[in-house]
Amino acid sequence: MFFVLSKTVGYLAVPSNVLMALGLVGLLLLFTRFWRLASWLIVTSLVLIALVGYSPLGRILLLPLEDRFPPWDASRGAPDGIVVLGGSISPEISVARGTVALNGAAERLTVTADLAHRYPNARIIFTGGTASLDPNAPLEAPLAVQEFQALGVAHDRITAEEQSRNTIENAVFSRLLADPKPGQRWLLVTSASHMPRAIAAFRAAGFAVEAYPVDWHTEGRRDMAELFGSPADGLAMTDYAVHEWVGLAVYWLTGKTSELFPAP
Repeated sequence: MFFVLSKTVGYLAVPSNVLMALGLVGLLLLFTRFWRLASWLIVTSLVLIALVGYSPLGRILLLPLEDRFPPWDASRGAPDGIVVLGGSISPEISVARGTVALNGAAERLTVTADLAHRYPNARIIFTGGTASLDPNAPLEAPLAVQEFQALGVAHDRITAEEQSRNTIENAVFSRLLADPKPGQRWLLVTSASHMPRAIAAFRAAGFAVEAYPVDWHTEGRRDMAELFGSPADGLAMTDYAVHEWVGLAVYWLTGKTSELFPAP
């Protein structure tokens, strides 16, 4: 139930969907007695799409998420294990094309492969089943194992967790598989903007991990004044950032996590 609710809320909370719906409602009302309201809705939709699309709003929203956890400090020594969250592979495209199709979060896989080579004794857990509401949708974990092997990581070092559908389940199932012992150090590899929500979920599951953020989309504070050259880019980044902020709030409000915005 929570999974279906989270997917529904996630869809409804996407700013570009809301702004587009505003304009479409206006078009539907344009030739009715509510034409004045319709005109206002259409104009408002266009103005907000332009404002959100060209302004640095998306970067402003994303920057605090990406800066929340600093790059991992390797000076403390080798980790005992590495947990990498799914979301770096497009399973449907992979199955349709007969090859592993990486998406914009590919660094989750490539960086983990590099870590595996640097720390040959570290266990690796890839956690990710399917985020689709379709129960017959292809799973991501087997494809990740295939890609890890292509990147030179031995199959017997990789544990694939195929049941999880969201970050909460990533944390719960990963802890069961890792069974971390006192004193062990585990890294958590995921996109920098997703790290706060992931850390909150792992802490709630009782799995102490060290953040290893990857896949940044901002350069730093200089981005807060930089306009987008295309409204599609600005809308996409705003959608991406709002998805994470809403996710943090929903997890906290529903009691799935105890921290609204966890810190290191």
